[in-house]
Amino acid sequence: MDKLIIVKIGGNVIDDDEKCMDFLKSFRAIEGKKILVHGGGKLATSLAEKLSVQQQLVEGRRITDAETLKIITMVYGGLINKNIVAQLQAFGCNAIGLSGADGNVIQAHKRVHASIDYGFVGDVDAVNASLLNNLLQQNITPVLCAVSHDGKGQLLNTNADTIAEETAKALAPFYAVDLLYAFEKAGVLQNANDESTAISELNTQSYAHLKANGAIFAGMIPKLDNAFNALRAGVHKVIIGKAETLTDLINGTSGTSIVHD
Repeated sequence: MDKLIIVKIGGNVIDDDEKCMDFLKSFRAIEGKKILVHGGGKLATSLAEKLSVQQQLVEGRRITDAETLKIITMVYGGLINKNIVAQLQAFGCNAIGLSGADGNVIQAHKRVHASIDYGFVGDVDAVNASLLNNLLQQNITPVLCAVSHDGKGQLLNTNADTIAEETAKALAPFYAVDLLYAFEKAGVLQNANDESTAISELNTQSYAHLKANGAIFAGMIPKLDNAFNALRAGVHKVIIGKAETLTDLINGTSGTSIVHD
């Protein structure tokens, strides 16, 4: 079975032009088949402020009203996605930028919550593995932004970590998939302010213990839940760590490895 590496790049790296450029050079150097997933960092929030569109976050999730969705579509699907694709082309990596609506690659439904109206936020229903596989077989690298659609003409803002997880799960029957969450930290930290406290390996038992003791930064919990979901669904390996050390993450010599019990 061929290997496939799926990398989700964190927003803080996208926000820094120099770090993003270095990351894309490392990503381009990955041998074999690969997919890049990205969100939008602070650019969407910054543009919303300039346009006087008020932003609201609940537990780190953006409430997406109609005006915010316009901004997210412009920033995620346009500015960021196409700049990434252009840089990868310049580095010799033949990439194609896709939102969930393009080629019906990611279909979702509007999130339903008992007490919170998230607006136009989508939870993934299906990933078009056949289309992605066809692109990969042609040595084209998909670059997926965090915008999905509902199949009825409505775009939806969808968490990029979740898109990476669902894409990895959908392609696991075809490839030995390694899923990497690359961001600004050295991995899962026991002390969010101390890079030297990165945990080298986590299984469900150690994760539950650390979470119960409040030893894991709250913002990391959804990412870890995505990681364990991916493993349970047949993804070969999940690693969380620093984008600047992408090659080491791929080789398993840095970051936090998420493993089966």
